[in-house]
Amino acid sequence: MQDFKELLDMGLKFHGHKCPAMPMGLRAGLTAMEKLGVSKAPDGQLMAILELDENHCATCFADGVQVATGCTYGKGNITRTGYGKWGLTLIDKKSGRSVRVVPKAEVMAKNKGSKFMQMRSSGIPASQVPPEVVAPLFEGVTTAPAEALYNVGEIKSNPWKDAPHTFETMACSQCGEMVVERNTRVKAGKIVCIPCSGYDK
Repeated sequence: MQDFKELLDMGLKFHGHKCPAMPMGLRAGLTAMEKLGVSKAPDGQLMAILELDENHCATCFADGVQVATGCTYGKGNITRTGYGKWGLTLIDKKSGRSVRVVPKAEVMAKNKGSKFMQMRSSGIPASQVPPEVVAPLFEGVTTAPAEALYNVGEIKSNPWKDAPHTFETMACSQCGEMVVERNTRVKAGKIVCIPCSGYDK
């Protein structure tokens, strides 16, 4: 397993700003991997299911999970449920075992009451929050014992079957851009992409 500091540095570079949610996701991913006894996924060996939704606080959690686990949107082995929560279920596809890790409510509530979150909720971008405001929360998340930060569930059976990747593509007859064949539509007798079709899906 990679050194924690190295992963944290990678997470900061990938994420772009210092905040408590990215390392919270990073450590959640590491905690889940440790519980399952698995390593970071170079391909699609693991599947991460995040309970995040869109446009709410602390979705930076997802970037930390990606850096820790190797589950990425590009590889297609991470998804979200839209529950508006910070739970992570990590599945080891080979064994069909999974574990759920979720930050403790009291930890999240403490962060919510911080000056950092007050500034964020007033519209100040995270990258513009003064370092001395971010530091206590960041240090708290990166140095506390995992058991102080997370509730970790029992290992469960969770078999996962991947849909095979498709390599069938073609050029849209209207815009000329490449599109996956299963995402084409027929318009006036021609095969086109969804945006050119005028259909919603």
